Amino acid sequence: MYRRDLSLNNQRPTYGEVVRSELFRELMAKKKRFVVPLTLFFLAFYFTLPILTSYSDVLNNKAIGSISWAWIFAFSQFIMTWALCSLYSRKSTEFDAICEQIKLQTSGEQKGRGKS
Repeated sequence: MYRRDLSLNNQRPTYGEVVRSELFRELMAKKKRFVVPLTLFFLAFYFTLPILTSYSDVLNNKAIGSISWAWIFAFSQFIMTWALCSLYSRKSTEFDAICEQIKLQTSGEQKGRGKS
């Protein structure tokens, strides 16, 4: 009932209208091209430590003094997490710009509807 009232009053575009827009599809494609590879890398990097420590002796060798490669690998996961967060924070400005374009486009369409 609420959505029907909005459509009749032309107050704002529906979700379906926004999803069908070219800018929205471009935004989702760009996000997917960025997020999916980073997520796969993160998961592979994250699960490598328990797999290598459980089924291999590779990380048991000493690296620096009495510190083994397992500890260095574990610490590198913190660094990797911060690096991925920094990458996403920088890339999100591009996503935000596209979101603003979508808002401008939908508000322009809304104004066009209101005039007719």
